[in-house]
Amino acid sequence: MSKDRPVLWFNDPDCDHVAVAGGKGASLASMALQGLPVPNGFAIPADILENCVDAEALRAHARAQDHAAAMKLVEETAVVPDAVASAYETLGGKVAVRSSASAEDSEAASYAGQQETYLNVEGAEEVRRRVVDCWASFFSERALFYRGQKGSLDDLRMAVVVQQMVDAEKAGVTFSIHPVTRRKDRMLIEAVYGLGEQVVSGEVTPDHYVVDRKGRKKKEDTPHGGVLGEDELARLADLAIQLEAHYGMPQDIEWAILNQNVYLLQSRPVTV
Repeated sequence: MSKDRPVLWFNDPDCDHVAVAGGKGASLASMALQGLPVPNGFAIPADILENCVDAEALRAHARAQDHAAAMKLVEETAVVPDAVASAYETLGGKVAVRSSASAEDSEAASYAGQQETYLNVEGAEEVRRRVVDCWASFFSERALFYRGQKGSLDDLRMAVVVQQMVDAEKAGVTFSIHPVTRRKDRMLIEAVYGLGEQVVSGEVTPDHYVVDRKGRKKKEDTPHGGVLGEDELARLADLAIQLEAHYGMPQDIEWAILNQNVYLLQSRPVTV
């Protein structure tokens, strides 16, 4: 399928498959197909990488855990399909280019942080370059070590997501159950002003809110003075309940708020 369709938009049912769009891409497609507020974008399917490089040479480097040789092969020989530039022109403006491995974000293993994400990417040529960088990051020393422990070094299935940037006024994460106490009647919401990557990377200490299933505050620690209002907490809690019901398990959700609109950027199972 992917050789003929090197780009799959989130609202395409074919994008709603982890084997095709990776964990991140399939999650975004699944949410978009439910009518949830997901910024528009597309996935470059997971088999495109394997089809545009010397796959056997790349696997040999991966098996040997020779990350430098593997990354060099991808960086110097991978060809991004022309359809990616055309799809980017449809989106226009600034986008996020995000790695989306097929094995990531399962209940057994979260590959969060193992591959790269690039924000505020602009222009078709820069998008092409960042797609290659995402592919190459699948073979970094850290990623190969992790895959050797949790997955397969023969795995070349690496999708890439290209998605409109939300120039967030506020952003953060919601856990639909409390990730520490495991209480199902409590959610944990973390928030900062600006982009949520600061929360995910641990760059800054976010505001913490422990809320009930209606989003009502039970406990808070707000070093930023209270990023979220009561209405925003209630909306985030409601979206978390919808996502938990949709996926049938507790969710770890990345979101952003711009002009009082909440956008969903990712949802994955809460891992123990």
